[in-house]
Amino acid sequence: MRRIAIAAAAAVFSGTAAAQVSGTMTLMAYAGIFQENYTAVVVEPFRARNPGLNVTYFAPGTSAAMLGTLRSQRTAPQADVVIMDTTTAAIACAEGLVEKVTPAEMPVLDELVPLAREAGGECGPAVTFDHFVIVYDTTKVSPPPTSLRVLWDERLRGRLSVAAPPNIQGLVLTAIIERMEGGDYTRGIDRAIAKLRALAPLVQTFDPRPDGYSLILNDQVTYATGWNARSQLYHDQSNGRIGVMLPEEGTAFQINTINVVRGGPNRAAAVAFVRHALGAEAQTAFTNRMFYGPTNAKATPNPDALARTAADPRHRDRVIPLDWADIVKVRDTWNNRWRREVIAAGGR
Repeated sequence: MRRIAIAAAAAVFSGTAAAQVSGTMTLMAYAGIFQENYTAVVVEPFRARNPGLNVTYFAPGTSAAMLGTLRSQRTAPQADVVIMDTTTAAIACAEGLVEKVTPAEMPVLDELVPLAREAGGECGPAVTFDHFVIVYDTTKVSPPPTSLRVLWDERLRGRLSVAAPPNIQGLVLTAIIERMEGGDYTRGIDRAIAKLRALAPLVQTFDPRPDGYSLILNDQVTYATGWNARSQLYHDQSNGRIGVMLPEEGTAFQINTINVVRGGPNRAAAVAFVRHALGAEAQTAFTNRMFYGPTNAKATPNPDALARTAADPRHRDRVIPLDWADIVKVRDTWNNRWRREVIAAGGR
């Protein structure tokens, strides 16, 4: 009997078996196709292994909305786990809204690639890697574009959708354009702002709703800013109408982290879910399903799926290494400059 008990304990520690959790757990994360696909291949398998657990998926919308929810519930949190972009997660970590994590409690952290650990700082690590792209209407654009500079074409007036800050797409675009114009975003963004101001009159919307992909499919715009993972999925679902361009001027990783909410109602389930979501099996499944780059080094996605992710080695020479800790510090400044100097120049 004692040998059986020891073997069972070893299995739990190694991850070949896991103690079940029960009750109710609330996951706060993105809505739309992210929710649909993440639920199918990550949440549902976790729920199946924990039949006594009810998982509620709460989708406020943006990472900023999630941060607002965490702040409003500081004294009585209602969520247990939150998935949000790394810049917003850094703020949540600094404000003590999410927990710090260690390999002692979560050995799976040691399986993650270095960038995934670094992205979360002392709190939750990266759970997905993605990268910035431009999407376009293949029925109107031929040959396939390769450069960001195609956007500054007067014939596109009113046919562009650009997600402006505080949307993280706008922050990434700023850094890319600064580099495109020969600058360095760590030293300033004057060149990017000037170039974006020239683009503004051509832009139909700086606040795409529902999103740039839908605007293309509804024939409202020709080009839009986007993220690779969703763009690849929409490319397939639209039978190729949504084209995806990785600009030759560069791209940058968009990183989502996964965090245990401090003081959440069901901490045991939260910790168990984070372990599951970061594990090689869940990471592999989500890459295969939705083309997010895996953060677990032991993940083994299908080669065809991996080739369409930010983790593809072919893309690495175009990736601009953004220091998100520094961008968090200048985020408000960039937001204000966009509002005053870029968005205000639209429609002229």
